[in-house]
Amino acid sequence: SARQLCFAWGPAEVLVCETRFGRRGGCPSGAGSGSGRARLPGALTGCVAGTGEGAPSSSRLFVVRRDQDIYIQTLRKLFNESHGIFVGLQRSEAEPAGTSRKAQLVQVSKNYRSVIRACMEDMHQAAISARDPALQSQYSTQVSILSAMELIWNLCEILFIEAAAAGPLLLRLLDWVRLHVCDVDSMVREVLSSENPSKHELFWNVVDIFVLQGRMDEARHLLSKEASANPTSLNMYKILDDLMKKMPVPSLGNTQTLTEMELKWQHWHEECQRYLQDGTFASNSHMESICKILLGDEDAILEKKELMTTWYHFLVTRLLYSHPTVKPMELRFYAQACMDVFLGGESSPEPLDTILMAAFEFEMHQVIKECSIALSNWWFVAHLTDLLDHCKLLQSHNLYFGSNMREFLLLEYASGLFSHHSLWQLGVDYFDHCPEYGRVYLELHIERIPLSTEQKALKVLRICEQRQMHAQVRSICKIMAMKALRNNRLGSALSWSIRAKDAAFATLISDRFLKDYCERGCFSDLDLIDNLGPSMLLSDRLTFLGKYREFHRLYGEKRFPEAARLLLMLMTAHIAPCSFWMTLLTDALPLLEQKEVIFSAEQTYELMRCLEDLTAAKSDKQKLQDDAETMKVEMLRLALARNLARVIVEEGTLEGS
Repeated sequence: SARQLCFAWGPAEVLVCETRFGRRGGCPSGAGSGSGRARLPGALTGCVAGTGEGAPSSSRLFVVRRDQDIYIQTLRKLFNESHGIFVGLQRSEAEPAGTSRKAQLVQVSKNYRSVIRACMEDMHQAAISARDPALQSQYSTQVSILSAMELIWNLCEILFIEAAAAGPLLLRLLDWVRLHVCDVDSMVREVLSSENPSKHELFWNVVDIFVLQGRMDEARHLLSKEASANPTSLNMYKILDDLMKKMPVPSLGNTQTLTEMELKWQHWHEECQRYLQDGTFASNSHMESICKILLGDEDAILEKKELMTTWYHFLVTRLLYSHPTVKPMELRFYAQACMDVFLGGESSPEPLDTILMAAFEFEMHQVIKECSIALSNWWFVAHLTDLLDHCKLLQSHNLYFGSNMREFLLLEYASGLFSHHSLWQLGVDYFDHCPEYGRVYLELHIERIPLSTEQKALKVLRICEQRQMHAQVRSICKIMAMKALRNNRLGSALSWSIRAKDAAFATLISDRFLKDYCERGCFSDLDLIDNLGPSMLLSDRLTFLGKYREFHRLYGEKRFPEAARLLLMLMTAHIAPCSFWMTLLTDALPLLEQKEVIFSAEQTYELMRCLEDLTAAKSDKQKLQDDAETMKVEMLRLALARNLARVIVEEGTLEGS
């Protein structure tokens, strides 16, 4: 039994129709790690939603979205708040380069990371409170992805944006590990909250964790509890405490040179070596193990593999105790060696490992490429690349099809935003800051926004008008005018057609107004028609509508001579359509029947001529069919004749006097 797939592409999703035999649709998702380590699932670039049982000859429709994360409610904070940071960064571009500019860019990076972390905490709370296991799993996966995103971003901030030099580099990497390798925090809390921490089965594990992360003050504080509980180990504790206290650490300021630091570290290292060789800690395996770690013994550090959980923790620990003045360009060698040793032949590198290794190798473009493949949306790579571009780190890299990498990724991200019913408004600013193709993309995407309400249409229209997108303005106005016309909202339809400067459509709607007037005997939307102003010149029919309404206003105000002149002008200047002449002539009847003479002899002759022109244009067949109109013509002739007689008498009387 053959299967057949049919595709229909949309701006942000594709419809897939599977016929004959098929499987039930499902949404691919990556699973987070049970160990709590930040992990990246495989590429999550779409989600399939399907219906149907897959029975023979069944046809089902699937929707494959390009950016499923856009629709996750809990990620809205990420998109909304990062938008403000992005726009602020673009506006600060004109500021001069230098130390202050670098500090500003580092702060921008930290702001992005704080948004990721806040979103991750919200997602974590949502996972805890979710009762549905499937939803809980989805939230946990997102927490894992966000954690990995912050881990990568933080490393890029240290290596690329801050560009920490040898010395401070190690301190930054230690902070990085402490912030992100937090699997052991619960163990630390458990030990510290116990009645007698030094007797807790996990006590030495916690001490080891503090030492491995370079948290010497906390390690010494715990060891003091051990010394108090075991007086026999007091001498060993004092020596180890002294070694840990005297351990040289790089300085963030310029208080010491690298050479001074290396000399101090060498003397301290020799002192540690001496105590170990003398067998000072031989009677206490835990303290001896700590001393070996202080010496940078690789085997001793690897014994604590389960406490470190990741190869990059192992890397930073090894650098701390073996190469504290490591230079940025040397990182790649240590990183590769540590990953090989830590993973061994047990497992192959995961996507996250590959990305971090590319960062340690200072391969920025590779980091962006791997993140684009591994992450489930364009948010991360678009914002990181934009920030790196502002740091002048990606200037030399153009894509073969014209646009640079920054613009390409921003265009992809913004295109995804435009598929969402409200986030599209954020996408406008991203397109605005893509100088090469941004406007073209905006024009294409803004035409596809569903104009579900007038409020939304006005919002879209304002965006287009601010950017002088005249074709899109006309298109939106025409769409809204047509919708209003279908719903018989003539005032709104006329307003939109005037805004679109669409003469043909304005003529069509004006005809509808006139038709409604003929049927009902009154106008709707008087406020709009009374205040057309110069807009009535858009089309002849609209001009007639405005002037005809003015005639009714003058008549209502009993300004009969002005009303008569305007009525005659509408006919003699051929502003009124011929089909409406009979209505105008009928409107003249009350004026002809007034006690005082309104129409002069000349005006009366003009009205007679118009009436005869109208009747001459009618065919015999039409005359026979419409007896009511024939009667109306006779009444008009009689009224005109009587008015002419009154005028002649009145004018003769005036001349005689």
